[in-house]
Amino acid sequence: MTSTDVLRFGLVGTGPWARRTHAPALAAHPHTAFLGVWGRRLEAAAALAAEHDATAYEDVDALFAACDAVAFAVPPDVQAPLAARAAAAGCHLLLDKPVATEPDAARAVAEAVDAAGVASAVFCTLRYAPAPAAWIAEQAAVTDWFTGRADWYGALYTPGDDAEVRASTPWRAERGALWDVGPHALSVLLPVLGDVVEVTARHGAGDTVHLVLRHASGASSTATLSLTAPRAAAGSTVELRGPAGVFTMPSGGAAQESLAAAIDVLRESARTGAAAPCDARFGLRLTEILAAAERSLTADGAGPRGE
Repeated sequence: MTSTDVLRFGLVGTGPWARRTHAPALAAHPHTAFLGVWGRRLEAAAALAAEHDATAYEDVDALFAACDAVAFAVPPDVQAPLAARAAAAGCHLLLDKPVATEPDAARAVAEAVDAAGVASAVFCTLRYAPAPAAWIAEQAAVTDWFTGRADWYGALYTPGDDAEVRASTPWRAERGALWDVGPHALSVLLPVLGDVVEVTARHGAGDTVHLVLRHASGASSTATLSLTAPRAAAGSTVELRGPAGVFTMPSGGAAQESLAAAIDVLRESARTGAAAPCDARFGLRLTEILAAAERSLTADGAGPRGE
């Protein structure tokens, strides 16, 4: 591996997030060399690579062999086995959320990272956006929180929303808001309120899921997650309540700015050997909690979508 002053990066994925966020951020970062792209369709990989003077790879293992680090912008259950292979090849991992939708698959990634001694970071956006990240760190230093809530109301399936994202990411329709925006909610609540020791989930309208969480600190929290909210009702809020009052998380920044910060975190972890706060092990824990919530939904019975 080369010096972590400049990491040679490969990108796995050619969809909207890869084109709009990952590839531009990798190409623009002053401490990365964007080497190549692999996708399930070689022509799509070639088109994206050509935009950034990179190379399209037909063989994903050849991409891993050429790189120091790999960023992933593919569905979670495509990501997990490829990420484990990349770690075994000695690549640091910049993972998308969720790492996987099955705990065993996420655990295999974490174990591959540990076995290879590589660095990992999961791109839970708000953990890297400057204002939210600073707010999370500030609130995590407080120890007497009473309760919190994290609400993500997306309108991905309302007329006029991003049709390209809907068409290119069918896993979101299949798995719903629990798995798409659930990692965002948990990635903010856990560092502040502590690990989740109990979760109950119930269906709402559309794909909406309501979570009630009990944390190791003794605090409780709730989360409402949806991709099917009316457009006028869309938005996200994180709120914490404790003896000092009510505190609301500031809004996030641009996705490329957050990804650049995630690259910095990965570089620092690779340089020092210290685990990143939001690493593959943290990603595994998110998958475990969301899988427990899904089991709770199953016990609850069919929701409005007939699931």
